[in-house]
Amino acid sequence: MAVEEKRAWSMLVIAAGSYAVYLWVVLGRSTTVELSRAPYVEALLWTIGLSIAASIVSHTVIAASTARESNVKDQRDREIHRFGEYVGQGFVVVGGIVGLVLAMAEAEPFWIANAIFLAFVLSSVLGSAVKVISYRFGFHPW
Repeated sequence: MAVEEKRAWSMLVIAAGSYAVYLWVVLGRSTTVELSRAPYVEALLWTIGLSIAASIVSHTVIAASTARESNVKDQRDREIHRFGEYVGQGFVVVGGIVGLVLAMAEAEPFWIANAIFLAFVLSSVLGSAVKVISYRFGFHPW
């Protein structure tokens, strides 16, 4: 398995796992109050911080375990990385637009923050999934 594929797998697992934990915490807190009034800021910040830390540790472990291969990237690796990033970035744009529309509609801050956070998570998950699929089933640029 290529080093870049390992990194894509780690990002996929970390992004999906951290969002699942965030949902579990926030939805667990909303049993006593309305969902939009549930305390979410602390859970959101902890989730983002811990997922960044987990990503750094994961990439460090992958690089250390494959010291010889960690800096070797061929043309295919660069193209797969670029393609995955292009596909994933679409969700960042959509999330920004949705956040902007929610702000103009004067929605609760809970919904604005969660729409943007979901867009970032979907960007990471989709970009990583595209990279993994490209490594597993072949990458054929058009």
